[in-house]
Amino acid sequence: MSDDIRPGTAIRQIAPAELAPGPGYSHVISVDAPGRLVVVSGQVALDAAGTLVGPGDLAAQTRQVFTNLAAALTAAGAGWEHVIKLGYYLVDARDVVTVRTVRDEFLPAGVTPASTLVQVAALFRDDLLIEIEALAAVPA
Repeated sequence: MSDDIRPGTAIRQIAPAELAPGPGYSHVISVDAPGRLVVVSGQVALDAAGTLVGPGDLAAQTRQVFTNLAAALTAAGAGWEHVIKLGYYLVDARDVVTVRTVRDEFLPAGVTPASTLVQVAALFRDDLLIEIEALAAVPA
């Protein structure tokens, strides 16, 4: 079992030897100190004006979603280094490689939150392809 502590945080990424490594995510995250929990609702590819970014383009929509997540985290005094869990809701799970590629543009090296990806029949609008929620732990 690997026990990697993210620098500047009390967040440990744990890799049980009994589980195959995940591509860009951790099986277990542990927060070892008091602090604040930040919960970010599912974000979609709408810009600040409520306009859809990237109609029909999963990569463009995913970039906008991560941009929205970054804005929400910043507003709460958190950053990507504090993210401990991401939940993905994807209209077509076969597109996971595109999502991972864009995710890697935003997450710093070594930050591999626990993750869950669920394929859904639809999101709240037919033109949305992805929604992502986040959970972060900010040390006190």
